[in-house]
Amino acid sequence: MALIALAADKGSPGVTTAAVALAAVWPRRALLAEADPAGGDLVYRSSAAHGGPLNPNTGMLSIAATARRGLAPDQLWDHSQTLSGGLDVLVGLGSAEQAAGLVGQWPLLGRAFSALAESPHAPADVIADCGRISGETPAVELFSHASLLLLIARTEPESIARVRDRAIALSARLHGQNRGAAQLATPLIGVLLVAEPGDSAKVANQVNSMLIGAQAGARVLGTLAHDPAGAEQLAGRRRGRLDKSLLIRSARKISADLYQQYGAAWAAPVTGASR
Repeated sequence: MALIALAADKGSPGVTTAAVALAAVWPRRALLAEADPAGGDLVYRSSAAHGGPLNPNTGMLSIAATARRGLAPDQLWDHSQTLSGGLDVLVGLGSAEQAAGLVGQWPLLGRAFSALAESPHAPADVIADCGRISGETPAVELFSHASLLLLIARTEPESIARVRDRAIALSARLHGQNRGAAQLATPLIGVLLVAEPGDSAKVANQVNSMLIGAQAGARVLGTLAHDPAGAEQLAGRRRGRLDKSLLIRSARKISADLYQQYGAAWAAPVTGASR
């Protein structure tokens, strides 16, 4: 089906939390990739399916050691691990210094991530946590291979202004002369707002109108509940019914809406598929 890339402009709006939440409830099999060149968080905050810690050397780091010889989409599974909740992940780099091993390989990664959906053996959509993209982060090289780029933002005025300016810059870079055609250009650029549940619909409409007025080449595609307790549950630091949390309920609605609106366009015929 697709490569879905998540990123933020500045600060800590919750990109990793959003990526994990969406991947956990995605309508198809999903592979969560920690593609933040600054390093990943899952190895510190999540446990593996066997109950022990995740292996920091199996994931993006091991891909960096082998990708120069080529990377077929199905090879991604050789570098994946499974979280205690059953989600398949590519654990991120341990530090920004380790990103040197992936210099020049980001487009190759983007092609493999995008093509995994068409695998005849183990197809999956890749949800890539690309972290903060201020400056010339190499993760931007993934975006041209994505079906959807989701910019995560909180609802403070400065955050909204930054995501507008970042959307304009990315749309110009990725869409060129089609910058204003947000619904037609590829990748589709969307904004995912992290908002208080009671204000989410109103704020989303206001921000969407602002993006349209600015011809930002992006629009609001959903709101993720600002739910600190749910985020703690998702990270395994708090007990409770995670499926009943506002965070997961809002993530489920977002993923269902995205699949309903764009799933047919992203779908690729796959035969002999198995989970």
